[in-house]
Amino acid sequence: MKILVTAATPFEIKPFSDYLSGHHNPDIQLTTLVHGIGMMHTAYHLGRHLAATRPDLVIQAGIAGCFDHSWEMGKTVIIEREQFGDLGVEDDQAFKDLFETNLWQPDQPPFTNKQLVNLFEGVPNLPALEQVSGVTINTVSGSERTRQKLVDKYNPAVESMEGAAFHYACLLEKIPFFQLRSISNYVEVRDKSRWKIPLAIQQLNETLITYIEHLRQIH
Repeated sequence: MKILVTAATPFEIKPFSDYLSGHHNPDIQLTTLVHGIGMMHTAYHLGRHLAATRPDLVIQAGIAGCFDHSWEMGKTVIIEREQFGDLGVEDDQAFKDLFETNLWQPDQPPFTNKQLVNLFEGVPNLPALEQVSGVTINTVSGSERTRQKLVDKYNPAVESMEGAAFHYACLLEKIPFFQLRSISNYVEVRDKSRWKIPLAIQQLNETLITYIEHLRQIH
């Protein structure tokens, strides 16, 4: 079985990379890909990799912002569906996405009712984590106005800069995949003193390692 684990930055999966250096299983071929921050980097580097080496499973692992202040920092979730949060046009004071401008159709592949939905087909032993919705943006939200616009329009649980591009590529290539995110901060007026990046990375990697260990045991 060939598994590709992707991340935007090396530090997000460093504990997992360290784990790989000391654990080998001939039945599972593990590869990591650091594709860079944002949708552009994700689409290019992931697209190149999938074209050259077709894995049996792709996992995107990363930290994320959360819209629900009741969530604890470090909570790790699986993203069931993704949306592009800032791809569209400004119409005076309003933002219209590409579906509202009729440039995309709601069920134009790989979209389902305007969303990039993961049915988790072919994913072995999917982790028993809460499955939530994500929104992907080019600029990390840092104001109450932007936060509220995203909530009103997309009602997402988490925000990232890569998730929708990842879903888009894997859905089009018809490769089993899932996106794993751990909460490092709330989506609010930017205050890095409240962020818990080390905790989020720890929880993210512990979940990832546990999943791979379980696959190795059943193989």
